[in-house]
Amino acid sequence: MTTTLTLHEDPTTLDAAAWDALLAASPGPTPFLRHAFLAALHASGSACAATGWQPVFMTLSDERDASVLRAGAALYLKSHSYGEYVFDWAWADAWERAGQRYYPKLLGAVPFTPVPGSRLLARDDAARRTLLQGIETFAREQGLSSAHLLFLDEADRAAAAAQGWLLREGVQFHWSNRQPQPYADFADFLAHLSRDKRKKIAQERRYVREAGIRFDVRRGAEIGAADWDFFARCYDNTYREHRSTPYLNRAFWAEVARAMPEHWLMFVARRGDERVAASLIALDPERRVAYGRYWGCTESVPHLHFAACYHEPLDWCVRERFLRFEGGAQGEHKMARGLLPVTTTSAHWLRHPGFADAVARFLAQESAGVEAYVGGLRERNPFRHGDR
Repeated sequence: MTTTLTLHEDPTTLDAAAWDALLAASPGPTPFLRHAFLAALHASGSACAATGWQPVFMTLSDERDASVLRAGAALYLKSHSYGEYVFDWAWADAWERAGQRYYPKLLGAVPFTPVPGSRLLARDDAARRTLLQGIETFAREQGLSSAHLLFLDEADRAAAAAQGWLLREGVQFHWSNRQPQPYADFADFLAHLSRDKRKKIAQERRYVREAGIRFDVRRGAEIGAADWDFFARCYDNTYREHRSTPYLNRAFWAEVARAMPEHWLMFVARRGDERVAASLIALDPERRVAYGRYWGCTESVPHLHFAACYHEPLDWCVRERFLRFEGGAQGEHKMARGLLPVTTTSAHWLRHPGFADAVARFLAQESAGVEAYVGGLRERNPFRHGDR
C-alpha cells in the first residue's frame, strides 16, 4: 500500500468525519481529540500560532483513497511549555544555557488537557510506526531541538519505545467503579472506604450543605447559554485569583457547547437563588468514562471545591454506572476522596545525542523516584483492607 504524509496548518480544514473515524478506530479514543474539540481550540484563538500553539497536524492516507485516513496526529510547534502538564522547563533552560535553541519544539498533545489516550491515531501498528517516523523526520528536517508526545496509551508507548524515544512517567489520580458488581449508590462507595476517609467526606459534604449550598446538575443540551456564561465567569475567576490568564475563552465554550453537547456535564452550586460556583465534567458516554476538568467560583466557601469537583461527580458516576472518573493532573488530596494513583507516560525525542544522553540519565533517576512515590501512595490506600 502506498501512503502519503500530509501536514495541515489549520485543523478546521481537515475532514471531520474522516478524522473522527480514525479516532474511533484507535485504541484509546477520548472526546478531547474529536475534530470538534480541536477545531474549537483553533477557531476560538485559544490554541493557535498567536498563543504559541502553531498547528502542524500530520495525516497518513492511502494514495488510492485520500478520504480514508490511515493515521494522524494533532501536532503543534510550541514557542513555550505552558499548558502541557509534563514539565520540561529545566530541559529548556539547560539547553539554552548551553547556547542552543530549545524552542520551537514539536508537541503531540491536546492543548491544556492532561488526559491519557491515543496520540498517534492509527488503524494498525504499521500505520502508527510510519506516522511516528514521519514526526521524527519532520522534526529533523525543520532543525527542531525536540519532539514530545504526552499522555500516551499503551500502543503509542510501545511504538515510541521501539523507535528509541525516551519515556517519562508521571502520576495522576483516577477513580474506578467496583467490578464486576458496581457500587449500588454513593453510600455503598463510602462504605468501602476506611473509617477516617468516610468521616472526612461526610464532614465536607455536611459543611457545604449547612452553608446552604445545593447543586443543580445539567447534562448536554440541558446546559443553557446562561449556564455556560456563569461557568465561563467562574473559570476565568480561577485564573484571575492566581494572577494568570485563562487558557480557554468564551468563544471556545460556545463552540464546544454547540458542536459536542453530549460530552458535557455541569454542576452549578447555589445558595438559594444565587449561583456561587460551577464545575464542568467531560463525558465519554460510549465508554462510560468521566473526566474532571474545569472549575471556578464567585465566592469562597470551605470544602465547596471538593464537593463540586469530587463528591457530586462521583455520586453521579455511581448512579449512572460509569466505569471511571479521571481527576486530572497532580493532587494527592484526591486520594482522600477515593481516587487512586495511576502512572502516565510521555515520549520524547531529542535531536542532539549528547543532550539526549543527559536527559536519559535524568529520566532514569526520575523514574526511580516516581516508582518509590507511587509505592508510598499505594501504602496509604484510602479503601478498607481487602477492598482494593
